[in-house]
Amino acid sequence: MERGYEVLDDRSRYLRSLIIDAIEGGGRGHVGSALSIVEIMRVLYDDVLSFQAQVPNWPSRDRLILSKGHGCLALYALLADKGSISQEELVSFCRFDSLLGGHPEYGRVPGVEASTGALGHGLAIGVGMAYAARLSGSAHHVFVVMGDGELDEGSVWESALAAGHHKLENLTVVVDYNKLQSYGRVAEVWDLEPLAAKWKAFGFDCIEVDGHDVADLQKALALPRVGQRPRAIIAHTVKGRGVSFAEGEPTWHHKSNLKPEEIKALRTAVQGA
Repeated sequence: MERGYEVLDDRSRYLRSLIIDAIEGGGRGHVGSALSIVEIMRVLYDDVLSFQAQVPNWPSRDRLILSKGHGCLALYALLADKGSISQEELVSFCRFDSLLGGHPEYGRVPGVEASTGALGHGLAIGVGMAYAARLSGSAHHVFVVMGDGELDEGSVWESALAAGHHKLENLTVVVDYNKLQSYGRVAEVWDLEPLAAKWKAFGFDCIEVDGHDVADLQKALALPRVGQRPRAIIAHTVKGRGVSFAEGEPTWHHKSNLKPEEIKALRTAVQGA
């Protein structure tokens, strides 16, 4: 799927600026991994999820698991934007006394549903949550945002098999398909194609979208269910989207000890994206 390079709107640039705030506070972070999922997280929090920011354990809330836990800067930006955490907490990212580490922690950060970062575990947790919701008669939905590199993990496909077998129509997987993982291009490390066919073979209804097109994501997430099937949305994205010099660059997967001039360059790039 080809995607355009439309200018980002004000909200997408603002959320990226919050990510830069956190990076400046900690001097480090998974930059590219967070920037590629901004629109995915934005649409989920703005348009889809039922939740109460001030009551993170509200029983009827939808559950969102960020399985690619290293992309947590995008999650933290949305939690700060919605008021689940403060701006002061956001800019303390990765400091010794901060709640916000380099991966999200359940029970420590309000709004985080699972501790993730050991890749491949998020879908298994989501399958369990979705099945538990069915057993308890709860109407809430479970969303799992995954990275494409983590699809190398066998636990992902074991979990997908379980989801399809149990016909978990209350489960949606969104794959951040930016086609880069930490040490190379996905197609070279472990080719996933034909990716949509794989999800369909495991019993999922599968849709492909432009992962930076807000309207495209909104439409896909609002589509009615096709039978009793879980859904997989393959979101084609660009790693580092919104920072021209980081887009598609594996070296921006993670950065440490960022200098003031590098932070300034990130801000300038986001403002003009």
